[in-house]
Formats: sequence, C-alpha cells, structure tokens
Amino acid sequence: MNTQSITFEPFEAPHLEEATALSRAAGWPHRKEDWAMIWSLSEGQVALEAGRVVGTAFMTPFGRTCATLNTIIVDEAMRGRGLGRRLTTTALEQAGDRECRLTATADGLPLYEKLRFVATHDVRQHQGTVGQVSAPPAVEWIGSEHLATLTALDRATFGADRAALMNALAGEGRFAAIINEDGIAAFAAVRAFGRGEVVGPVVAEDRDQARALIAFILSGMQGRFVRIDIPEDDGLSTWLEGMGLAHVGGPVAMLRGASNIPGSTNARIFALASQALG
Repeated sequence: MNTQSITFEPFEAPHLEEATALSRAAGWPHRKEDWAMIWSLSEGQVALEAGRVVGTAFMTPFGRTCATLNTIIVDEAMRGRGLGRRLTTTALEQAGDRECRLTATADGLPLYEKLRFVATHDVRQHQGTVGQVSAPPAVEWIGSEHLATLTALDRATFGADRAALMNALAGEGRFAAIINEDGIAAFAAVRAFGRGEVVGPVVAEDRDQARALIAFILSGMQGRFVRIDIPEDDGLSTWLEGMGLAHVGGPVAMLRGASNIPGSTNARIFALASQALG
C-alpha cells in the first residue's frame, strides 16, 4: 500500500467544494450547504493527494457521552490503500471515550466491524415525490421559543445532548408539534437536504403520533421531493410508500462503546434522518 503521496489535515472551508463533488461521485445527494452544516457541528478530517480531496470523515460530538461519525467517504480510485481506516480511526480518536454511532453502507460495513462497531438494526430509507396528503388535526407549526422543550425531548429519546444540532435545525428548517394539556407531547423537524427536503428527527409517544406529525408535514409538500429514514421495525414503511415515498434501501445503524443497545425498549420512536446528519 503506497500512501506516501497522501496527506491528512483538518477539514476547512476550502475543502467544501471538492467534498461535495466527492459525495456526488459516490452517489450521495449532499449539497455544499449540507456539508457546511455537518462541518459546523463537527471535527472533520480530509485525505489529500497533491492537494486534491480524496477522502473525508467527521466526528460530531453530542455532549460528553456520545458522538456520531459522518460522511466517511474515499474516492473510488483511492480505495484499498487504507484511507478509510485511517480517517475513521482519527475520528474515533477525536471522539475519545464517547459512545459512537454511525450508519454504514455495504462498502463500509466490513471496516466498521473490524473497528468493533456492532450492527443494531437496518435503516429503511424512503424518498420520492409527495402525493396528496391530508393534514391531520391536533398538529401545528411551532417556533424557536419552544426549542428548550424540544431539545429536552430529543435528549430523552436519543440518549445524549444534541442541543447544537437542534439549534442548527431551528435555523435551517421548521418544527411541527402535537401539544396537549401537559405541553408538547411530540415533534418532528423538516429541513432542506439533498434533492429536496428531509424529515427528522421524529420524536413521538406512539406510531399514531408519528404518523400524524409526518402527515402534517407532508400535507404541504405535494409534488416536492422528500426523504425520511426510519428504523426497520417501526411499522411506518408501507404507510410511507402509500404517500409516494418509496423504500429505496438504506444503511445499517451501528454502535461502538456502549454498555447497552438503545431503541428496543425506548418509550418514543426516533426517525434516524438526523442521527447521521443525512
């Protein structure tokens, strides 16, 4: 393996254009704005050959206990030279002793398993042009004045402090909520991403609330391209297909360094679209 021509350095603003091109060459939908949002929340590394970006990896910390690894990409022509492992290892070093989560493509799965990540479940990615959807009652748009409450609900669901991400979502998108006599019971976010918009996270007490939140958001998006990523066992897949969002595959959710696997006994449903920042 010859890596003498490869250098590694922190991700900076001048790398955004080439990183965007790299992800598009890999078939990912990320815009430059999507990369910029991830970078604003993360510590990033690039692999460079003669000054050209040929690999990237980001570590996004969520408080002191958790992090996600994102946008781990190596130029197809440069694979097999250990770049993916080097970038991922650097991201893990940056994470320290935090629990680490990521979503793995089929290409990345063998590497992450070697680095002691454990698969927790498949992610079902749904996307397409939204059809006719009726707005359900008891759901409404809410403003950033409720951000502290939404962040607390997200923390209870995700198991870590994602205040920085929630602030970014408030600036980039909108929140819909179900409000009862006790306050905000459930919420969902939507923002611009890739070819259109992405829905997530969705934090709800049950599937009926999750459906209501998603239907409310989609009711104003007829004819627009939308993506939502859901856990494989949440019972929403067929319903989403009926609204024009086809199941198009999806990655594998993985975990490293945790004493237990979250999700199976969680009282709330979490849609994964924001876990790996798209």
